[in-house]
Amino acid sequence: MQKPPFKVADINLADWGLMMMRRMYSKEKPLTGARIAGCLHMTVQTAVLIETLIELGASVQWSSCNIFSTQDHAAAAIAKAGVPVYAWKGETDEEYIWCIEQTLIFPDGFPLNMVLDDGGDLTTLIHDKHPEYLEGIKGITEETTTGVRNLYKMFSNGQLKCPAINVNDSVTKSKFDNLYGCRESLVDGIKRATDIMLAGKVAVVAGYGDVGKGCSHALPFCGARVLVTEADPIMLC
Repeated sequence: MQKPPFKVADINLADWGLMMMRRMYSKEKPLTGARIAGCLHMTVQTAVLIETLIELGASVQWSSCNIFSTQDHAAAAIAKAGVPVYAWKGETDEEYIWCIEQTLIFPDGFPLNMVLDDGGDLTTLIHDKHPEYLEGIKGITEETTTGVRNLYKMFSNGQLKCPAINVNDSVTKSKFDNLYGCRESLVDGIKRATDIMLAGKVAVVAGYGDVGKGCSHALPFCGARVLVTEADPIMLC
């Protein structure tokens, strides 16, 4: 009997997601002229995003939004492909700021004109230390609750000087990644990092938004006792 070339649930699912976007728009290059500075966890998932942005015509420079989250092999692979990446696991606070600053000016001498941010550090750095670049920035995307709250605060104070998109509150982010993603990743991350049993431990969850809910739901299944702190009484309802 001849062996089949493959067996999957539905071969048509191959056209989902970022790979399909590459095939659909790689010839049109809709992001031509975009100089995107990214400040996002430098992981293998982010590497696929970076490759897709470049395939669609953008120029990209990258730093990580967390001093410990970089997967060094992913950063090395993207750097070897020719993308200016400034990220490694275990950066100091000073190195972290230095890395972000390296993404502001591109090799052609022109500054960034788009921001892809996670946590708001890149956005804050530009507004506080490099306001001369704000006029040329076409838009900011922010994907975390912390960063979004900072954007709203800046906007209410008249300090936000360019358009910004709240990615965090989109349904696919807040109701899937924040809630269900944290259910999976929190316990996995703790166990990988500490190699301890969670049963019998007391865990304090600070904040009861979607991320806090996901964490609070996951920990009791491992036998932990969970305490929740939240400043907003409405969030506890």
